[in-house]
Amino acid sequence: MAYDEKLAERVRAALAKRDDVVEKRMFGGIAFMVRGHMSCGIVASTLMVRLVPADADGLMNEPHVRSMDFTGRPMRGFLYVDPAGTRTAATLRQWVERATAYAEAQPVKTRSQAPKPKRLARNR
Repeated sequence: MAYDEKLAERVRAALAKRDDVVEKRMFGGIAFMVRGHMSCGIVASTLMVRLVPADADGLMNEPHVRSMDFTGRPMRGFLYVDPAGTRTAATLRQWVERATAYAEAQPVKTRSQAPKPKRLARNR
C-alpha cells in the first residue's frame, strides 16, 4: 500500500531537529521511530499516532480522530488522524509532538532489544 508522500515530508519537517528518528516500513505505510520506539506513521493518507493508552482514550472525541483498527480490533494507544485533522502545520505538529512524547517516555531501545522475527515451522 502506498502512503501520502507529501504528508511524510511534513512529518519529516516536524521531526527535522531530532537526530534519533528512523523511518521504517510498517503497517503497509511508513513509521517514524524515536529512540527505537514507534511514535507516528502514515497509512495511505492518514496519520497514525502512538500514545499512552489513557491519553489516546481521552482524545477519541477529538474531531477527525478514530481508533486504529486495521486488524478489525482497536489497538490500545494507537489512533488514526484523518487528513482534515492534520491540515495545518500547527495541528500536525501537535499530533507529532504528542506521539514523540510517548516514545521519549520509554527507555531507549537498542537494536538488540528489538523483538526477534519469528521462525516459521517447517513441514517435515
